[in-house]
Amino acid sequence: MRTLFLQAPSFDGFDGGAGARYQMRREVRSFWYPTWLAQPAAMVDGSKLIDAPPHRLTFADIAPYARTYELLVLHTSTPSFNSDVRTAQALKELNPDLKVGLIGAKVAVEPEESLKACHAIDFVARNEFDFTIKEVAEGRDWNRIDGLSYRNDEGVIVHNPDRAILENMDTLPFVTPVYKRDLVIENYFGGYLKHPYISFYTGRGCKSRCTFCLWPQTVGGHHYRTRSIGHVMEELTWAKAAFPQVKEFFFDDDTLTDNIPRVEALAREIGRLGLTWSCNAKANVPRSTLKVMKDNGLRLLLVGYESGNQQILHNIKKGMRVDVARRFTKDCHELGIVIHGTFILGLPGESKETIEETIRFANEINPHTIQVSLAAPYPGTFLYRQAQDTGWLHDTDAELLTDHGTQIAALSYPHLSHTEIFESVEQFYRRFYFRAPKIASIVGEMVRSPEMMRRRLREGVEFFRFLRDRGETST
Repeated sequence: MRTLFLQAPSFDGFDGGAGARYQMRREVRSFWYPTWLAQPAAMVDGSKLIDAPPHRLTFADIAPYARTYELLVLHTSTPSFNSDVRTAQALKELNPDLKVGLIGAKVAVEPEESLKACHAIDFVARNEFDFTIKEVAEGRDWNRIDGLSYRNDEGVIVHNPDRAILENMDTLPFVTPVYKRDLVIENYFGGYLKHPYISFYTGRGCKSRCTFCLWPQTVGGHHYRTRSIGHVMEELTWAKAAFPQVKEFFFDDDTLTDNIPRVEALAREIGRLGLTWSCNAKANVPRSTLKVMKDNGLRLLLVGYESGNQQILHNIKKGMRVDVARRFTKDCHELGIVIHGTFILGLPGESKETIEETIRFANEINPHTIQVSLAAPYPGTFLYRQAQDTGWLHDTDAELLTDHGTQIAALSYPHLSHTEIFESVEQFYRRFYFRAPKIASIVGEMVRSPEMMRRRLREGVEFFRFLRDRGETST
């Protein structure tokens, strides 16, 4: 079937692509690659991938495709679901014969509800959906496709058996050729990554059990399955030649450092290619491993600290100690590894005192840049079930985003209101970035590089606009 893979138009600047862990507008304009869409697109001959938000495409831009394709596969998320459904319905009105399917964490855990939400949706693909979509595109009988939930000819919703988890990751084709074919990579930004950058996965799953984390609890699972190092290096070699303008490769595995021997072996191979790279990491990597990574091209680690309070880390099953994270960060500073630290406010156990503790912790360890998010109870996560059971949900019918596309504070506690949690994000940012040493560091970057000066000035404008929009939201 002629197949269109789509990330639909949404809020201006909305980073909800099939790869983003938090679907929302960022503090500065940032977009993750739609890797979860590109993977099945690479498996379907003659397919096309459209990633509307980073390419600033409107519904009018994508509408003509409705008449030229037979199958539409649309990635959706909890925050963007209602908008995505409207897009699917409008496209089907243009072509009633168009078969429409949804993929993503939202439909993986709520297939029945998702299908009932709109009759324009013919099917959803649950869990790991790559081969499910491939088989749909091949025209197989839907009743024989594992992992598929669909509406049959009588209008009855049918749920086929689950698809077995994919163990041999080398059976998946490269995604970077799809990027080359269908995307303008210069439209993808990361506030802490060199530009232009490329990201893709070397494995799926995460052995950690963080209660809030979306992908391992809905699609990827907690068993970290990896591509062979040779397979990864083949794609890197291809991508290096295909994208000579790329300045950094980011490995988007939930935690690349979950397998220490493998990450060291992978680093040594990357070092032979002479690439600059970065990855997600837990704040417990041994110094010896960090040195191997740094010596072989590692520039930056994205580290989920979440909180500076030990009890909160226990509450969310982070499996991390604050003192270990502090020592890890010191090692990174000494080795010259840049850190982008991520923090979450409003997790179970949060109070005014723990927020203050986390802000002080962030200032003390001083990562180069930070991201501060609000605790988001996505359906399918332990945090969502916990919030339902305890009555922490501020509004059980609320969306996870405002009309601007920014996060709301979905959780509220007897001792800490959702408004206080929401407002603490701006306080966190201001107290971290408006310190004299941090300002001096940013100015130093700008003085040394005209390119960095242009970038930081643009990001500064976007950052203050973000704070302004949040202020309007809070009122």
